[in-house]
Amino acid sequence: MDFNKIFIKNAAPTRIGGQAVLEGIMMKGTDRTAVVLRKPNGKLHLRVEPLKAPSKWMKVPIIRGVVAFVDALVVGTRTLMYSAEVLESFEDEPLEKDKMTLWLEKRFGEKGAMDAMMYFSVVLAIVFTVGIFIILPTAMVPLFESMTSNEVALNLIEGAFRIVLFVLYVLAISRMKDIQRVFEYHGAEHKTIHCFENGLPLEPKACSQYETLHPRCGTSFLMFVMVISLILFSLLGWPDLLTRILSRLLLIPVVAGLSFELLRWAGRSDSLTVKILSYPGLLLQKLTTRNPDEKQLEVAIVAMEAVLDQGPVETYEREVDPEERFA
Repeated sequence: MDFNKIFIKNAAPTRIGGQAVLEGIMMKGTDRTAVVLRKPNGKLHLRVEPLKAPSKWMKVPIIRGVVAFVDALVVGTRTLMYSAEVLESFEDEPLEKDKMTLWLEKRFGEKGAMDAMMYFSVVLAIVFTVGIFIILPTAMVPLFESMTSNEVALNLIEGAFRIVLFVLYVLAISRMKDIQRVFEYHGAEHKTIHCFENGLPLEPKACSQYETLHPRCGTSFLMFVMVISLILFSLLGWPDLLTRILSRLLLIPVVAGLSFELLRWAGRSDSLTVKILSYPGLLLQKLTTRNPDEKQLEVAIVAMEAVLDQGPVETYEREVDPEERFA
């Protein structure tokens, strides 16, 4: 891993970030977001929306990390659902809606039904994450109590078990064909952000020279969460199971807040300390990013240009012809 290609000297860090979705990318700028999807006919579907004014809590260290994390969950889920809905509209035979969806639409309307499914998906994701990556590791560690009674060692075993579970989960989903496509778009997002931060023209050839790894990636945030929780929880002793679970749950906001601050620091510094702290997350990014092709870079570039637009901030959708843009 060449740090000089990831923490690039003289680059101008930005807060522009993104998310790979089904056959596309969402970019988030300072005042707007843009979702770009490649349609089956090769044309690009672009949707731009204004961002809400930043919450006053976004000025408070640690707390802003929790706010940003929740917002990312909601926006990320909404964007994934939107991308699936748009792509489905271009299918020859749209998928038939299930009974639950039809019932929700009848009761709350189409938009209300979508919102309900979105928030349910967020809650389900949180429950799954807490169950698998918080409760399960601490519940399994007592199996090792016959080997050691050292409280710090037991907490470290728990943290290591949590990281191993997470890596295995990422490895498992990375074998799915659709997820591999998403990871390629993830790589295109990072390459395009690198290209912009280094002041080069936003063209596929210029973007392709950069790494698929980026210091501000959400994958690195998740690894920071794992490492910080390992260190923090090891200071709490080894009480009974219920107390351990409650303490882990109560400290989730603190862990998320600290991880967010660390990620912000990593995004604007190329110091040796930052490189060392970022290394585990960058290794994990090798699993969650893949090298994109030129067409995927085109999608990322159109999304980037949309959030850089200095025009009025308004919601709109339009079709982009990549042959005209990249002629």
